[in-house]
Amino acid sequence: MNDTIAAISTALGVGAISIIRISGDDALDIVNKITKAQKIKKVKSHTIYYDFIVDDDKIIDEVLISVMLAPKTFTKENVVEINCHGGIATTNKVLELLLTNGCRLAEPGEFTKRAFLNGRIDLIEAEGIMNLINSKTETSRSLALNQVSGKTSQLIKDLRQKILEVLANIAVNIDYPEYEDIEELTIQDLKIKIIDIENEIKYILKKSENGKIVKEGINLALIGRPNVGKSSLLNSLLETDKAIVTDIAGTTRDCVEGTINLDGIILNITDTAGIRQTDDVIESIGVNKSINLIDKANLVVLLLNNNEKLTTDDLTLLEKIKYTNYLIVVNKIDLEKKIETDKLDQNKIVYISVLNNEGIDKLKDKIKEIFNFEQIETDDLTYLTNARSLSLLRQSLKLINDIKNGVEKDLPIDILEIDLKKVWELLGNIIGETYEEELIDQLFSQFCLGK
Repeated sequence: MNDTIAAISTALGVGAISIIRISGDDALDIVNKITKAQKIKKVKSHTIYYDFIVDDDKIIDEVLISVMLAPKTFTKENVVEINCHGGIATTNKVLELLLTNGCRLAEPGEFTKRAFLNGRIDLIEAEGIMNLINSKTETSRSLALNQVSGKTSQLIKDLRQKILEVLANIAVNIDYPEYEDIEELTIQDLKIKIIDIENEIKYILKKSENGKIVKEGINLALIGRPNVGKSSLLNSLLETDKAIVTDIAGTTRDCVEGTINLDGIILNITDTAGIRQTDDVIESIGVNKSINLIDKANLVVLLLNNNEKLTTDDLTLLEKIKYTNYLIVVNKIDLEKKIETDKLDQNKIVYISVLNNEGIDKLKDKIKEIFNFEQIETDDLTYLTNARSLSLLRQSLKLINDIKNGVEKDLPIDILEIDLKKVWELLGNIIGETYEEELIDQLFSQFCLGK
């Protein structure tokens, strides 16, 4: 972190403006070398001034230069941003001059990584920045913004503070038992405090399930035997002709994907190949891919024909999905009913006619009901969203349960203290109070270049 880094922070291409960001101790000296006026050290911090980028005596571009001096910057280092005219040739030439004069090309996410390592942001805030960049809906943007602002981090910090107070009380009781004015922490007192911590972790975990949906969307798999209308339903939901629709069974040989925004939540829809027994080698590959998607989907939608009795293939699929989160969509209600719906779970059935565009809104409403969209809309969207944080939180909950069991068994309080310290450390890993270097490298490598 002793070197000075530079990168293009805007999308490369033809545009009005390109921004090149520089961060490090030598940022001002390096930029000064390639400016015509060479007055960058004379301007005040957090100001912007007009200048030219030059290569010896040759003018490269007319620019505006922002100067931000440490420590009041994103990275807590000296930061300079060069606003040049958009265009690949001009932008690359300015970057080339910076690299020639002492900068190193920044790695993906290195500016944010420096902000974390210098204590400007914690890990949740850093991950929130990436989520904000990648957000596709207004709901996911609001969620990410709460992470960036530190509101989500505060949940974990408050939880750690509660644990720290309990640990301090235990330590004082063990080390200074002779002091009568110190409150004695009994096993019963500890049990009450542990239950309080447990409830708070459970609350955050429960809310975080919604956060994961907001961030990643819902993966929905359309399954069924051939010619039940899966491709037609996909096209109807997407309001476009993405999948080929014919009367020939087995037309869809591979998975066809599409995405819609359903009240602020992304719905990732996969139209799978019709599932049936087949001797066709290519079709069988598609069938196997369809079956594998059942276990990966957040919601499985099984399509059945209203005008046909349940077949062996239908019954096999019903058995296959009975332990998953699923819906049954009975299509072709414009035709005579022959399906035996008494054999189906009535609470999971939605009746539609793709041909007449009937019942599609009811299907959407049912999906919103299953994933509790109403609660997501009213929540303050302050919770965790990534697998790493949720895994650490679940590990913490398991240790808390171990402590509760230890309390019931009257284990010595100093033994219980060991597990409580581990919980405090795990929660610290979530916000980056403690971390492994490999984890940090992996996390920030997922950022875009220039951020």
